[in-house]
Amino acid sequence: MTTRPTAEPHVEDLGGGLFAYIQPDGSWMINNTGFLVGSNGVVAIDSCSTERRTRAFVDTVAGLSRDPIHTLLNTHSHPDHTAGNGWFPGATIVAHERTRADLLTARTLPPLEGIFESVAEGDLPSAPPFLTYTDGITLWVDDLRCEVRHVGTPAHTTNDSILWIPDRSILYAGDLLFAGGTPFLLSGSIAGAIAVLTEVIAPLGARTIVPGHGPLCGPETISATLGYLRFVQDLASRGIDAGLSALDAARETDLGEYAGWSEPERIVGNLHRAYAEVRGAAPGAPIDVPGAFRDMVTYNNGKPLTCRA
Repeated sequence: MTTRPTAEPHVEDLGGGLFAYIQPDGSWMINNTGFLVGSNGVVAIDSCSTERRTRAFVDTVAGLSRDPIHTLLNTHSHPDHTAGNGWFPGATIVAHERTRADLLTARTLPPLEGIFESVAEGDLPSAPPFLTYTDGITLWVDDLRCEVRHVGTPAHTTNDSILWIPDRSILYAGDLLFAGGTPFLLSGSIAGAIAVLTEVIAPLGARTIVPGHGPLCGPETISATLGYLRFVQDLASRGIDAGLSALDAARETDLGEYAGWSEPERIVGNLHRAYAEVRGAAPGAPIDVPGAFRDMVTYNNGKPLTCRA
C-alpha cells in the first residue's frame, strides 16, 4: 500500500453553527464534507471514502456538539462521498432517488482493478440513502432554512444535489466544483455541467462555497471551472475533426493555464465524455468508463493514479 503524508483535515467555522470539514489535499478520494449544528442535533453533508477518514469526521463533529448526527445528506453517489455512510448509526440518510439507485447498482459492478494506488478502505458497511427526493427538500436547522436542490440534469454525475443556505449566502456544492483541482465529468456531462454552473449555481450569488474538493472558495471558482469545461469541449471538437482518439488528443494538447491544477490526467476522462456528446450522446449516457480510466493510466505514464485516501 502506498502512503504519502497529507495535511490533517480541519474545520472551517462559517458562523451560526455552520461548518465545513476540509480534507487536504483534495485529490482523488479525499473529499470535503460539512455539518450544520442545531439545538436538537446535527445535519452532516456527505461521508468519506474510508473508515479512517469517516470516523475522524464523526469524531470531529462529536467534539463540537454533544447532540447526535440525526441526518446525513449525500450530494451524489460517488464513493468518496458515500462509502462511509455506515458510520452514521441512527442517522436518516437523505439523497436524490438516482443517488440511491446508483449506490445499489454499484454493488454489482466490477472494480477498476489496477487504476488507483491501493488504499486501506477499512470496514465500510453498505448504507444507501433511505429517504429520497426527486427535485429537492428543505431541511431546517432550528429556524434556518437549508434548501437541498437536485440540479436538474447530469453534470458531475447523473444525480448531483447542492445544499443552499440563502440567509447566509453559503453553498455546499458537492463535486460540481473543485477548488484547485481538475473537474471530473466522466460519469456526468460536460454540457450539463456548463448549464448547471451558469443557470443554477452562478445565479445564487453565493459568497462562500464549500467545494467537493479543495479549499473554501467563492464565485471565482465558478468562472474558472466554466473556462476549463469550454476548453474541453473545444478540444474534443478539434480532436474528432483531426481523427484523434480522446487519449491522443489529450497527449497532444497543452493544458496551459490548467496545467497547475491537480489530477491533470482527468483531461482524458473528460474528453471521453466530451467526445460522446459531440457525437450526439445525451448527457449522462452510458460510455466505456473502465476504458476511459485505463486511458487515464496510460496518460499517467502507465502508473496507477495517485490516491492518498
